[in-house]
Amino acid sequence: MESHIVKITAIHQVTHDVKSFRIEKPAGYKFVPGQATEVAINKPGWENERRPFTFTSLNNEPSLEFTIKRYADHNGVTNQLHQLVPGDEIILHDVWGAIEYKGPGYFIAGGAGITPFIAILRQLHRDNQLAGNTLFFSNKTAADVIYEEELKSMLGTNAVYILSREQKEGYENGMIDEDYLRSHVTDFNKHFYVCGPDKMISDINATLEKLGAKPDLVVFEK
Repeated sequence: MESHIVKITAIHQVTHDVKSFRIEKPAGYKFVPGQATEVAINKPGWENERRPFTFTSLNNEPSLEFTIKRYADHNGVTNQLHQLVPGDEIILHDVWGAIEYKGPGYFIAGGAGITPFIAILRQLHRDNQLAGNTLFFSNKTAADVIYEEELKSMLGTNAVYILSREQKEGYENGMIDEDYLRSHVTDFNKHFYVCGPDKMISDINATLEKLGAKPDLVVFEK
């Protein structure tokens, strides 16, 4: 398996527990929006601790970007990543992933599960092909919403935010469940892109099938 040691060039705070990392791009390194790689930290004891992260940059950009949520409840890779500074090194591996754009439809994301969709939506926006796509983005609170303003500027009213633990003006409250999908999806013959916690993916996929979505039009990381 190929690996590349690359430097972090910039870090920005996105939300209270999410940062974006700009990384040097190895020569010839290519990916499709929605794909991921395994990342490790180039420090003693962490070199073999690989974790999957999705590219949130576009393939034609000269550098790579990852948008990474910190899970501070244990001293894992994301906690270590959030302590790094520009100039520190990470180890990249091969590109992989089943999530890619197949055609207009509904993007259903939970929390950090938005990350595969960021590059896809950015690419569609750049290519002026966002028409016909809707995003349903579920989070616990408004403070957890990643890239809210950018997504809103790209999708307008087709970016819908649902909060499960907070009631706030401008956001829907509740869960993306059968009742929600039945009342918000107007065409179950379109593509569905699903990413989030494992249980959310399996629940939504089962619900979509029940509501008439075609299994071969549901795109998720298997």
